[in-house]
Amino acid sequence: MSALRPDPAEKFVGIQVSPISFLDEGVDAVLDTLQTRVGVNVLMLGTVSWLGLKTGRSISHALDGWPDHGVPEPYALRGGAYFQPDPAYYRDTFMADYRTRDPEFEGRDILAMVLPEAHRRGMKVFVELMEPFFKYSGHGSAGTVDIPNLPQAMEVDLFGRLGAEPSTSHPGYRNWILSMVEDQVRRYPIDGLMWCNERNSPLDTLIQGGAPGDFSTHSRREAAERGVDAERCREALLRLYDFCQEAAAGKSFADGTFVTFLRTLLAHPEALIWERFWLERNKDLDRELYGLVKWCRPTLPFGLNVWNRNHFNIFRKAQWPWAEQTLYADWVKPITYQHQAGEVFAKELGFFRKTILRDFEPGEATAVLYRLLGLQEAPFERLIETGMDPDTYVFGQCADALRGVEGRAKVYMGLGVDAPRTRAETAQCTPDIAYRSVLATYRAGGHGVVLAPNFASMHLTHLDGVAAALRELGLH
Repeated sequence: MSALRPDPAEKFVGIQVSPISFLDEGVDAVLDTLQTRVGVNVLMLGTVSWLGLKTGRSISHALDGWPDHGVPEPYALRGGAYFQPDPAYYRDTFMADYRTRDPEFEGRDILAMVLPEAHRRGMKVFVELMEPFFKYSGHGSAGTVDIPNLPQAMEVDLFGRLGAEPSTSHPGYRNWILSMVEDQVRRYPIDGLMWCNERNSPLDTLIQGGAPGDFSTHSRREAAERGVDAERCREALLRLYDFCQEAAAGKSFADGTFVTFLRTLLAHPEALIWERFWLERNKDLDRELYGLVKWCRPTLPFGLNVWNRNHFNIFRKAQWPWAEQTLYADWVKPITYQHQAGEVFAKELGFFRKTILRDFEPGEATAVLYRLLGLQEAPFERLIETGMDPDTYVFGQCADALRGVEGRAKVYMGLGVDAPRTRAETAQCTPDIAYRSVLATYRAGGHGVVLAPNFASMHLTHLDGVAAALRELGLH
């Protein structure tokens, strides 16, 4: 059928939803609202997280107010597993006991609660997981993580200090991720799994002002196995770290910051070797999870929830080509949170303008990056308050993903509905933005949509815009 008259038999209208919504509003009420009022037929259910954006209520209520449903008060999230893990799967990891301590979920298993009722209504349930699971800035992280020995599994930065995130090279942590996925895939009749990987690379970390890793014992061993000299790479990254710190501090460079950055990088190419090594190990985790899911249940769909920084950052866009991702994903979900996108782009630009693009004015840098990234949005001075236009941004990113996957994977666009804001001047979601985003997806040829990031923060009146578009398309 034509792009604007999609086949109802292939309808994919998903929504990311946290466990707390089913306690606050009741399983039947949530499912009835999503199916009948909005037109949703796929639930993306957060089952393991220590992040409020994935398992809690609205994390931006102080700025955005509370939505028109649910419980209008903060949730004291402790995080963990909101299903009941089976100890038999966790014999090779120190993270066997990670069941949530949230008192509201005592004796409750969110998958056991939701799956039967969703299936009775003909709705599908996908497990949604995102790495990093802990202490992720801007995602409503739990204050503490009650897992013994977890700090000992942290990354080690180039100064030998323990970092803020667990090392994915640590066998106990990596085995936990694999075990946690296998546990859910084998024991529950879920209909799919969506995996999101939002780790900063060493180059990301440098440009953001941090000291990159991972120089833990486990990571160094893996590097040696691949013929990478970790110490030479560490020394090269130290030189780049010095440059980025000096640039951020305002030091003057005879040839400007960008040329000096390139000169430093070319003089110390081992930094790129480490970036490449880190990147491949990061992608290996995605590939391992894909293979694990397919070994356990060959027909179970496995999809990637793809960071919007991948199309706002020139380095990441080069590092994460769509065609490659089709080798370990049945479908992809590009994140395009339209009203929030101006704020996200401005934050990304801010990192570059402290270092390698320090000599550019914001408007100049924005114009250059737009051209390189294929964006056609508002000029920088209006970008935050207007956001990005669904008719250009959502349409353009959907078309870009479709060209990239070359028919080897489905494209389900991640559409922002009340994505959390951190600045008062950031554009707010409206029913019209939601409506036009859905239509833009199908006009570009997309195969479906996923409403994100969390139903608990979405206004039903804004979701009505989604429903209107779906009716127009014959999908509701």
